[in-house]
Amino acid sequence: MIKGIYEAHLPVKNLDTSLDFYQKLGLKIAWRDEKIAFLWIDEGRSWLGLWEGEEYKIPYHVALRHIAFEVSYEDLKNSLFWLDTIQVEAVPKGNRESVEPFVRPYQGNGSVYFKDPDGNSLELICYVEVPDHLKHITDKLSFEEWEELISK
Repeated sequence: MIKGIYEAHLPVKNLDTSLDFYQKLGLKIAWRDEKIAFLWIDEGRSWLGLWEGEEYKIPYHVALRHIAFEVSYEDLKNSLFWLDTIQVEAVPKGNRESVEPFVRPYQGNGSVYFKDPDGNSLELICYVEVPDHLKHITDKLSFEEWEELISK
């Protein structure tokens, strides 16, 4: 049913800095004024609203400041290289120390995390087809571990 993001909104400190960052990710400006901008995630279908100003000072909560962008499995495998080419650093998720993309067999997806210039949590995520006999695995597996497991 849901194929992507319809809209999401984030508070930002500096609109120009944030616009530069999100345009590096491939988003295009749909509309902007002095303190607000909307960028197409999927042109004509979904967008991201950036709001510069005092709203930025609201207390951080990941549910209010997190966006997951759907990507393909292969793109996620190569995401660290891509992020490096646009000078964006991946960050560990939760109590993980590694920034490497990982697979969650029990959720049927894989992810890598990074942040925007204002510290908002961003994620590249893909769907992963999980055989029934592996859906019980609750560990986060590296792509290497995952591919070794499914090749058996």
